[in-house]
Amino acid sequence: MINDEKLTLLVEKIKEVLPKKESIPLHEPSFIGDEWKYVKDCIDTGWVSSVGKYVDLFEKKLADYIGVKRVVAVVNGTAALHIALKIIGVQEDDEVLMPSLTFVATANAAVYCGGVPHFVDVEERTLGLDPYKLNEYLHEIAIIKNNQCYNKITGRRIKVVVPMHTFGHPADIDPLLEVCERWKLIMVEDAAESLGSFYKNKHTGTFGKISAISFNGNKIITTGGGGAIITDDEDLADLAKHLTTTAKIPHSWEYVHDMVGYNYRMPNINAALGCAQLEQLPKFIKKKRELARKYKEALRDISGIRFFEEMHFSKSNYWLNTLILEKSFELKRDELLKALNESGIMSRPIWYPLHQLKMYKNNPKMDLSMTEKLSQQIINIPSSMGLWRGSNE
Repeated sequence: MINDEKLTLLVEKIKEVLPKKESIPLHEPSFIGDEWKYVKDCIDTGWVSSVGKYVDLFEKKLADYIGVKRVVAVVNGTAALHIALKIIGVQEDDEVLMPSLTFVATANAAVYCGGVPHFVDVEERTLGLDPYKLNEYLHEIAIIKNNQCYNKITGRRIKVVVPMHTFGHPADIDPLLEVCERWKLIMVEDAAESLGSFYKNKHTGTFGKISAISFNGNKIITTGGGGAIITDDEDLADLAKHLTTTAKIPHSWEYVHDMVGYNYRMPNINAALGCAQLEQLPKFIKKKRELARKYKEALRDISGIRFFEEMHFSKSNYWLNTLILEKSFELKRDELLKALNESGIMSRPIWYPLHQLKMYKNNPKMDLSMTEKLSQQIINIPSSMGLWRGSNE
C-alpha cells in the first residue's frame, strides 16, 4: 500500500531546496561567463570549424586543470572512449571488462573496436566497479598465458578494464589497480561524468593509461557536444590526435593519409564555448556541492530514502544528485518518479543495465546481483548549477 503522506512529504522536501518554478529539468547548462564573447570571436574571424586557436587553448587549459600532460579534444565522449580503447590495443574479439550499470556508450565504444563487452558488478558504496568481487571472479574464469589474461571459458583475451565514475562519484581505484596488475589488465577510465572529481586528491581519469571525458550539453561543463582523451603518454596522445584528425599527414596543401582515421575533431567554435565554461568550473563545482548539501539536509529525516554521498577517499562533483530507495521505503520507484515528474521536478531512474539490453544480453557476465538491485533503487533528481539558491558568488 502506498503511503501518500510520505510521498507528499518527500516531494515537498525536494521542492524546498529548489527555486519556485513550474518545471525544473534534470540538468541544464549554465552560461554565465565569456561564452558569447569567445564564440562571437570564432564567427567574426571565420574560424568556426576544425582549426583555430580555441582548440589548442582548450586542450592546454583542460590538461592543466586535470593534471595530465596531454588532452586531445574530440566531438563527443563516446568518440573519446572509442579512440582510447583502440590505441590501447583492443582488437577483434578482445574482452573488455566494464560495469553493466553504465551508460550504453561504454559498451558501444568497445564494440566499435571489435571488442566484446564483458559485464561485471558494482559496489553499493561507490556505484562503481567492485574490485573485490571482480578479483574473485577472475580467479574463477581467467588464466594468465604469455603475460596476458585469457578467459578460460571463451578462450578470448581479456585486455582492458573500464571503471566508470558514476554520476561523478569516483570508483575505488587503488584496489582496481591492484586487480589490473595481478591479472595483466590495462585500465582505461570512463570519466565522462567526473570532470572536477578527485580520488585521494588526484583527478579522476589520471589513473588509467588513457581515459575519456564528455562535454555533452548535460555535463558539468559543455562544449555543446564534445569529449576529450586524456593521458600522460605523449606517444599515445600523438596517435590519438592523428587518428582523430583523419590520419592526415601535415602538409600545406596535399591530402595524404597514412592510416584509417576518424573525423572526430572538435570544432573551434565548440572549443571556444569550452574555454569559457572551463573558466567557470570551480564556481560550478562549488554550487553543485552546495546543492547536494541542501538535498542531504532536507531529506535526512525521511526514512527509507538515502541521499547518495561521496566516499571519504573522494571529492565528487555531484554531477547528478542521487536517491537510493531502501527496503523500508514503502513507495515503489516508478510511483515516486511519476509523483516527482507530475510535480514539475524532472527525475529519472538509472540506465537500464546493459546486460539486459537485447544486443548485449548474450555477452559474458558475472553475477550482477548488486547491479540489478541498484537499478531498481536509484533515482536522479534535478542537479543544475543554477538551482543553488545561495549568493551570486
